[in-house]
Amino acid sequence: MAQSTNFKSKYQVNEQGYYGQFGGAYIPEMLHPNIEELQQKYLEIIYDEAFQHEFHALLKDYVGRPTPLYFAKRLSEKFNTQIYLKREDLCHTGAHKVNNTIGQILLAKRLGKTRIIAETGAGQHGVATATVCALMNLPCVVYMGEVDIQRQAPNVKRMQMLGAEVRPATSGSKTLKDATNEAMRDWIANPTDTHYIIGSVVGPHPFPDMVARFQSVISEEMKQQLKEKTGNENPNYVVACVGGGSNAAGAFYHFLDNEAVQLVAVEAAGHGVHSGMSAATTQLGRIGVLHSSKTLFMQTEDGQVIEPHSISAGLDYPGIGPIHANLFDTQRATFLSATDTEALQAVQLLARTEGIIPALESAHAIAVLDRIGAKPTDVVVVNLSGRGDKDLDTYIRELQ
Repeated sequence: MAQSTNFKSKYQVNEQGYYGQFGGAYIPEMLHPNIEELQQKYLEIIYDEAFQHEFHALLKDYVGRPTPLYFAKRLSEKFNTQIYLKREDLCHTGAHKVNNTIGQILLAKRLGKTRIIAETGAGQHGVATATVCALMNLPCVVYMGEVDIQRQAPNVKRMQMLGAEVRPATSGSKTLKDATNEAMRDWIANPTDTHYIIGSVVGPHPFPDMVARFQSVISEEMKQQLKEKTGNENPNYVVACVGGGSNAAGAFYHFLDNEAVQLVAVEAAGHGVHSGMSAATTQLGRIGVLHSSKTLFMQTEDGQVIEPHSISAGLDYPGIGPIHANLFDTQRATFLSATDTEALQAVQLLARTEGIIPALESAHAIAVLDRIGAKPTDVVVVNLSGRGDKDLDTYIRELQ
């Protein structure tokens, strides 16, 4: 994390915990001590020399960083531009999520916490949290929607093998939103000994900023690798899928203030943006408070959450993190969307052109490559956030 604590940017969080008009910490009284402790100490702890040494040693020797930046020759030929894939799918546990869980478990230990909770949708964050809890010998409870438990069964089994307890969320749509609600309730009930490892750039300040900083290693490596491969550390485009938005936050982080780099965030359109079965938050959402943060989310006229839909469990979330709400509001990033069908087509395309089977989430980013307007000489980096093992049952069912 080369990012210094005094770095100032109109796209980074301010001292009040806001990105423009989005962010903040709208929390119940019971959580004030926890959140205040985090707000006061997180930067001091994570930029401590000993923390940085331990964090980067684990990223290198345990996670397998730096992840490769791969020139996708056949994909580039198909779209007539220069496409590089940032291979987060090659991280230990199979996705970018572990970058953040390692950072947060080290933080939790320095805060004296003895129990970890987490929420998960696709299961990748749950697996990454269970992994670091096993590594650090801390008990772990992962909340997961009952629907997601069914569609991501291999990841449930992985979490259990790693020693985590997986608790089903049985309310609402029984997906990621509801798992997050249950995790918040647990934290309110156990504020003293428990640290909540939030998996995305959502929730009360300082979580969105903290998660973005831990994930910023992605764009930090991109710059170094692009310099080696192309002679220029800045691409023309960075493309990433967005649910809550942690992989996109990490991929965009070190390019935010360089307006020459076009940032493309891809949401899940589900059955179609206006089908009533979608998770395209920027197209359908309004400002409100979701999971203790002011952001954009899909809601009814009286502010009730509209249930999202995506074939991808990791994008099945009714809002986006305040970082991304601000990037949309300021037009710093372009927000596109891909349907379930388009994502499945992108899975097959990448598998058959490059021999890489991506996660359904990542496939949404591949699905828009014909829409970003890249020229033949442009350099496009797609953040391949995870691998497709966890989605194999869906692929078997859908890709006949």
